[in-house]
Amino acid sequence: MKVVMIIAPENFRDEELLEPKDVLENAGVEVTIASKDSDSATGMLGAMVGVDMDYKDIKVEDYDGIVFVGGSGASIYFDDLKAHSLAKEFFEQGKVVSAICIAPSTLAHAGLLKGRKATCFASQEEDLKSFGAEYTGEPVTTDGKIVTASGPTAATEFGQAILQNL
Repeated sequence: MKVVMIIAPENFRDEELLEPKDVLENAGVEVTIASKDSDSATGMLGAMVGVDMDYKDIKVEDYDGIVFVGGSGASIYFDDLKAHSLAKEFFEQGKVVSAICIAPSTLAHAGLLKGRKATCFASQEEDLKSFGAEYTGEPVTTDGKIVTASGPTAATEFGQAILQNL
């Protein structure tokens, strides 16, 4: 099993990358870190991580799931057409599509949450609803192969939900 996690080059939320990554890797899932125009990334709390590839080079057929990591920097993907395309391709191929914190807005803007149950960081609730999502307010919500989570406190549970859906 292989998963690609997309993070912002700056200000991704450390726990939202590291905790699900640990859950997945401990279960034998191979995790690739992708970002935008960067070979390293810095988290909001200071984590420095190497980036394995540019997100524009992701080949959907190489992975079983995609994870959009939150943090204030994640907003760079909200209206990014390549991010939308990736999310839709993973979804159309029946693969796991997941996002945590503010990152579910990327899925909403891509049209994937219309008529679906989803959760996110409280600041994005109205954004999700405006794109037709049924906001749950839960720490983690799974609707089919789409997994969303509210934020750092749900990061481990988010990783477990991704794992269950792979």
